[in-house]
Amino acid sequence: MEKSFTPFSGYLFLLIFFVLLALGIVGIVNVWHPAIPGLALITALLMSAGFFFINPNSSRVITLFGKYKGTTKENGFFWANPFFTKKGISLRARNFESERVKVNDKRGNPILISVITVWRVRDAYKAAFEVDDYASFVKLQSDAAVRSLVGQYSYDNFDDHQTEITLRSGLQEINHALEDALSERLAIAGIEVMESRIGYLAYAEEIASAMLKRQQAEAIVAARHKIVEGAVSMVEMALNDLSGKNIVHFDDDKKATMVSNLMVVLCSDKEVTPVVNTGTLYQ
Repeated sequence: MEKSFTPFSGYLFLLIFFVLLALGIVGIVNVWHPAIPGLALITALLMSAGFFFINPNSSRVITLFGKYKGTTKENGFFWANPFFTKKGISLRARNFESERVKVNDKRGNPILISVITVWRVRDAYKAAFEVDDYASFVKLQSDAAVRSLVGQYSYDNFDDHQTEITLRSGLQEINHALEDALSERLAIAGIEVMESRIGYLAYAEEIASAMLKRQQAEAIVAARHKIVEGAVSMVEMALNDLSGKNIVHFDDDKKATMVSNLMVVLCSDKEVTPVVNTGTLYQ
């Protein structure tokens, strides 16, 4: 478990370092007893190995001969035991964009997908000792989480858009599920997932053309359905207005003929040239 370690001020020991260095030089120049300048210079040399600094949003994990002593997150100039090992761990937020991987969705269709993840180290102790390389661990676990998540959803649902969440229509829900899955996987390494979302999503090349035709056909059918629905509504309104205002009365045959003509005009792909009847309705 992570614990705090407070090192000594580096400026105080820097002053002591220069005093010992000056004492050694003066002792050599004035030909003092060799032990005095020698001891002062050796002490200054050993002391110089204990200086270190920490930048903002950085930390140092302190160990002594393999034993964990603590973590320092306060930025500044410090001094600690020269025999301490001080491993730097960055606490800054990082962006990771995975490569496009080919994965089968719930229906077995191959798709290409990539994710963008914003993460940072929250527990320096776990990042240093629980995994070998926490940056590589993030990449591998992101790939594993994507493969596991995609297998639970379909890319798209052509049968009924309301029956289930899909990768294409439910991006917000999918992103939340991906973020939760990554947070769970990376907790062992002390990694906090700040954001995770799908960056690229498409069918694989081998089925992209067929799926595009299917989507186009679905769009055409939906558009035709909307056109016919609107045309029926307009024809019904026209017949009701003509009858209600006593403008003209139609028998069943004439109603059928008028409905047929109006449906042709309203639902045709091309412009229809009307034929003007200057006689009676029964010609």
